[in-house]
Amino acid sequence: MDLSPVRKGETTASEQGLETSIALDGDGTCIAQARHLAADFLTRRAGHVAAVSARVREVVQLVVSELVTNAYKYAPGPVMMVLRITGEAVEVEVWDSDRGLPESRPADPDRVGQHGLEIVKALATGFEVRQVAGGKCVAVRIALTDDPEAAGPPRPGR
Repeated sequence: MDLSPVRKGETTASEQGLETSIALDGDGTCIAQARHLAADFLTRRAGHVAAVSARVREVVQLVVSELVTNAYKYAPGPVMMVLRITGEAVEVEVWDSDRGLPESRPADPDRVGQHGLEIVKALATGFEVRQVAGGKCVAVRIALTDDPEAAGPPRPGR
């Protein structure tokens, strides 16, 4: 996984929208780092181009936490996270070195743990996993408004 173009936490404008990215070492601190970057991006940076409610900030932080936790637990090596505001949604991409695709488990209220993917899919307006050179990318789309239908259908992967 090539992390060379990643700028640690810098916000830039791209063709797709306002974005920030970070390469995480894959150690125990990466989950908190990712959550803090998401909060900062949505509070201080994205607020200039789109209104982001407290609920959306919390949902994005939860999704980031779940995705980075899975990458930390199941993939050796670095993790890359990209956050992007596309006008009507926040897109979260988490790249890791494991080529195995995550699978949702059947709902089981008696199961303790391993509900992260279920939670992410329930909160997202779009969810995609794709294999990439050196690993995989999990991409999630979350509506910027408190009305998830306003974000429209998921966009196909780039």
